Amino acid sequence: MRKPRNRKGRSTPVAQYNQVRIIGGFHRGRKLNFPSVMGLRPTSDRVRETLFNWLQPVLSGATCLDLFAGSGALGLEAASRGASRVVMLDRSPVVVTQIVENIASLGMDSTEVHCIDALQWLAGRSDQFDIVFLDPPFADDLLQESCRLLDQGGWLRPNARIYLEMDEEKALPQLPQSWLQLRRKKAGQVCYYLFSC
Repeated sequence: MRKPRNRKGRSTPVAQYNQVRIIGGFHRGRKLNFPSVMGLRPTSDRVRETLFNWLQPVLSGATCLDLFAGSGALGLEAASRGASRVVMLDRSPVVVTQIVENIASLGMDSTEVHCIDALQWLAGRSDQFDIVFLDPPFADDLLQESCRLLDQGGWLRPNARIYLEMDEEKALPQLPQSWLQLRRKKAGQVCYYLFSC
């Protein structure tokens, strides 16, 4: 099929849908749309595969918090692989609307999404989680404060796992002293870590 041409005879780009694929669990292979929003970069298939291999011993029945949901790739992957409850947050109404649609299309009753700033959420009343995903927009420098609020606000169950994803050019922020680094890996321009508390 030929691309449509504009009035000057040049090809007009055909709109492409952004898609992310669930790579494991009950919904394995399902492709989900996500909107074009500045700073939104889904965790790659390769990184997610490694991360969920790390989490496999503790994921079944776990409660998960995805603080910067974006495409929803991490939270929806966790739900597909057996997490009992997944809470996802994002401050973009466009992003949240798409995640709501994706949750409905997958029939994930134990998954919820809220349109709110993550730091505002963490400053409020706490609930406890077994696994927390922290993959904020790289330009916003939110990791250190997010980790402090998680630790001091009572959000983490004993032996909780905390996943951090960050630009490999940046130094790891100052983290709570009780957190123990379990894993570290690099993929392209991304460094990612798994901690326990």
